[in-house]
Amino acid sequence: MAPFLSKRDLQFQLYEVLDTASLPHRPRFAEHSREVYDDVLALAYNVADKYFANHAREADLNEPHVVDGKVQLVPAVQTAVNAFRDAGFFSAHHDEKLGGLQLPWVVLQAVQANFQAANVGSSGYAFLTIGNANLQREFASEAQQAKYMMPLLEGRWFGTMALSEPHAGSGLADITTSATLREDGSYNISGSKMWISGGEHELSENIVHLVLARIKGAPAGVKGISLFIVPRYRVNEDGSTGESNNVVLAGLNHKMGYRGTTNTLLNFGEGGETVGELLGEAGRGLAYMFRMMNEARIGVGMGAVMLGYAGYLASLEYARERKQGRHASNKDPQSGMVAIIDHADVKRLLLRQKSFVEGGLALGLYASALVDEIQTGPEAEKPDNELLLDLLTPIVKSWPSKYSQEALSDAIQVMGGAGYTRDYPVEMYYRDNRLNPIHEGTEGIQGNDLLGRKLGQAGGRGLQVLIAKMQVDLQTSGGLDGVAEIRAALQTAMQECGAAFGKILKRAAELGPDLFLANANSALEALGHTVIGWMWLRQAAAAAKALPNAKGDDSDFYRGKLQAAKFFAVYELPKIKFHTDLLASADPTTHDMQSAWF
Repeated sequence: MAPFLSKRDLQFQLYEVLDTASLPHRPRFAEHSREVYDDVLALAYNVADKYFANHAREADLNEPHVVDGKVQLVPAVQTAVNAFRDAGFFSAHHDEKLGGLQLPWVVLQAVQANFQAANVGSSGYAFLTIGNANLQREFASEAQQAKYMMPLLEGRWFGTMALSEPHAGSGLADITTSATLREDGSYNISGSKMWISGGEHELSENIVHLVLARIKGAPAGVKGISLFIVPRYRVNEDGSTGESNNVVLAGLNHKMGYRGTTNTLLNFGEGGETVGELLGEAGRGLAYMFRMMNEARIGVGMGAVMLGYAGYLASLEYARERKQGRHASNKDPQSGMVAIIDHADVKRLLLRQKSFVEGGLALGLYASALVDEIQTGPEAEKPDNELLLDLLTPIVKSWPSKYSQEALSDAIQVMGGAGYTRDYPVEMYYRDNRLNPIHEGTEGIQGNDLLGRKLGQAGGRGLQVLIAKMQVDLQTSGGLDGVAEIRAALQTAMQECGAAFGKILKRAAELGPDLFLANANSALEALGHTVIGWMWLRQAAAAAKALPNAKGDDSDFYRGKLQAAKFFAVYELPKIKFHTDLLASADPTTHDMQSAWF
């Protein structure tokens, strides 16, 4: 079985590109050291390898189903989530007083990368629970945290986010789930929620749903939406689980991939009252939920990266072992065949995968490091870091989701017919990842968010911060061997993006919102590729500095980084010009198309 993750690359990203080893100088992480982080990562890899990777195919072939009213999963899923719990990962980033290790967010994301690569389906239950607990930690009352959050951190209860409805997927302003105030201050919740991952199972003692609903009499639109804590089972005074809360499974969605995680249609208030507690202030539900959604969007991007990475490693191993054909210069049919990795087109496919997945990993970890900067870094830099993270979030979510899918297509192509069979995992990774461009906001939604909100936010300050950081890396990388191509290509990409964004933003009022956003996808593509180019400059610079003193495998590792950076500069960054030209022209082709013309 091919490795599902490169521990060497993860170390490179954390300690040579990012400065994670310096975080113990901050008060929150004072008890830590690089050795602590390495031990945690080693534990994560071992648990992922032993308990998650071992049943990824089994869970894919035996999707969740209902027997006697209960959802059945392959037994190995329960073993896996128990091992995750026993390792302490549910609470690892939380305060010591909550049973946590106070791990930096970037280290937790590196931990999670192991599980996402090993088995994205089974890991979904844990990551949904972590996100649920994080939101409660920020907005729930102390009593609610004691009642609902602590069992999540202990891994006894699991959590979900229940946003979409059968008639309102991404259009959350149109939800109809209602909340009616009860005499004791709680609420009766009534309605249906669709596409709820982890919504029903027997893996935990209870399931805590965070449910968007409209309080009776609240105004229409997003301002009337509130957020409620709704447990599957009611909670007794002593914290134990009680009777059913009438959260009813109406059906399981049968998915193309990602089959290890249940996906459900839930009815609230069917057969009796479903009781929930208001979380935070009434009318602010969507604002609260977007905090969890933004965290989830980074998680989706990282999950996509790791699926692409696992596929890349599988196809790389196959290409080194599979012998077929000879070099074009060799006309002797009696000579031995060469490994397919020696063919130029296979190298192209592998380099493309490498540039996508290692670039995407660098971006996901960079965004995660920004979370630590916001929470524990210099207070004066916090506003700019928040704007930068806001700007990058739609890219972190959408770019890896799309380009990991292309990488996985290339992985199948490298392996030929073998890649198309279930004898190898890449076809499963391909199906698993196809969800990532959809959930937590489609590519279209992310493009609208980037162009319609983030680029102009705070007078465009987020883009200014991004450009300034890129300029610093351009300046400090000058004169390094092997980085000339990526430096030049990035400079060109920055200029093209800056010019195009300036033109379209100036015409926003003239064009009107519909035409202004008609080519938002091109804004996402152009800035996404530019940001990945920046990530490759950072990696290339780190590799160039380390290479003179490197030997053996390390020398090959750094040379591979420089070659992948060159590939991205030569093959990928020039594609930006098409998108910047289209965006700047405010081309009306899609806007003007009529439904009847199809």
